Amino acid sequence: MRIILVRHGEPNYEKNCLTELGRKEARQAAERLMEDKIREIYSSPYGRAFETAKAFSDLSGIREIQTLDFMKEIRFGYGEALYDGGNPWDEVDAMAERGELINDPSWHDWPFFQGNLATSDVDRVMEETDTWMASLGYRRDGLYYRCERETDEEYTVVLFAHGGSLTAMLSRLLNIPFPYLCALVRMRHTAITIIRMNSTPGSATTPVVELLCETRHMGLPEKM
Repeated sequence: MRIILVRHGEPNYEKNCLTELGRKEARQAAERLMEDKIREIYSSPYGRAFETAKAFSDLSGIREIQTLDFMKEIRFGYGEALYDGGNPWDEVDAMAERGELINDPSWHDWPFFQGNLATSDVDRVMEETDTWMASLGYRRDGLYYRCERETDEEYTVVLFAHGGSLTAMLSRLLNIPFPYLCALVRMRHTAITIIRMNSTPGSATTPVVELLCETRHMGLPEKM
């Protein structure tokens, strides 16, 4: 099985939709995705992600877009101070400047993440990622996923969502601490990531990253 993850196009955050450029980016991404034999479309319920998914739905003829509520964008901040401090991406940059360890599996214990809305939202994405993977035929088994599909038939799905929620999902799938992925992966608009799962029934598998943050469809250099 292949799971394709796509960040939305350039957004108008105030209106929760795409800008004119974002709609162009969504069309470009849709054309690129036609190279893959996609069978199902999933999306965050937020307008900017759903519009990006709709561009591919219209081009591919796959009419059903299945919404995953848990993949809406993560929040950050403390108490009522939403988005006023507590940005994980800013924090990992500051930690790098201070020479501190970012690749720490105990990141939940850092003072920065205590009471940070990002922590509960990332945890929610991680938990629900396992539920979604089980629906696709991959049950979490310790650190890995056990394939419970009946056949090894090639099957590809695509999920349109957000930089934060997709980073949280990748953190769970790849067993990489969330802050470390924030440092390693910065997704441009409509960046495409492809995860391949072993389709042999009964096998325990760790996801393989076939492609990370591809943007060639936008005429931009690929960013790893």
